[in-house]
Amino acid sequence: MSDDHSTKHIIQSLLVNLAIAAGKGVAAFITGSGAMVAEAIHSTADCSNQLLLLMGVKRAAKPADDSHPLGYGRTLYFWSFMVALLLFTGGGVFSIYEGIHKLGHPEPVEQVWLGLAILGFSLLLEGGATLSNIKELRQRAKGRPFFQFVRDTKDSDLVVIFGENAAASMGLTAAMAALTAAWVTGDGRWDAAGSIAVGAVLVVVALFLAVEVKSLLLGERADPEIEIAARQLADAHADIVEVLRLITLQQGPGEVLIAAKLRMRAGLDVDAVCTAINQFEAGLKQRCPEVKWSFVEPDTVA
Repeated sequence: MSDDHSTKHIIQSLLVNLAIAAGKGVAAFITGSGAMVAEAIHSTADCSNQLLLLMGVKRAAKPADDSHPLGYGRTLYFWSFMVALLLFTGGGVFSIYEGIHKLGHPEPVEQVWLGLAILGFSLLLEGGATLSNIKELRQRAKGRPFFQFVRDTKDSDLVVIFGENAAASMGLTAAMAALTAAWVTGDGRWDAAGSIAVGAVLVVVALFLAVEVKSLLLGERADPEIEIAARQLADAHADIVEVLRLITLQQGPGEVLIAAKLRMRAGLDVDAVCTAINQFEAGLKQRCPEVKWSFVEPDTVA
């Protein structure tokens, strides 16, 4: 797992969404489009979400103290979960509500060319940001299947940003199609349908993110590669017979706790057992730098 938890991808998305939210807001006011209103709200909500993620990254970096001896790494998972909830309510549910309201009271859209121009420009920005997220995810995946890595990765901030940007790109496409249909047919209900479609996309993405982050928040096992490395090191050590029990726990991005019971070679004195365990722990931390805490004990039963 990567130890690089730069906020570059968050700041990039924040700046993009600030520009997009301003443009969409102006276009929504001029055109009177419900789909544009939904998109403006969505981008504004994304800005708030990215500020929350930045705060989460900062607080997760706080050093361990007496009240939190294992550090504050899981703080980022909490704020990532809050972002998913806000994306669901502030973006998805409100957009659906706006669309339903417009269905009952359809209004003609105006200055459609301006709305389409801003939506097209926004799609270029959001699409670029999404491709940048995909590139970084593929680099971290190191050959693993892309969507499986998205499901398994512990870098919740990157997954949330990717989910937001992907949802924005899909929502923009839906809004452009709806606005065009409303313009061609002269029926404002197409615009309302676009708002509902945008909301539906946001709700689906928000639910996916919430499920993924919830698992990390509750306490998820670390990447299997760490367990494999621990067992390989134990097998290679002359004084360790076998691994009786092994537990890994993800405490935050790049922070893993490991607990193990090892069966030691018969006849070792206390000093030899301690030396073997210390060598095992040192080798594991050298091979897997994300292992911040290790608790290893000798035993004869699992």
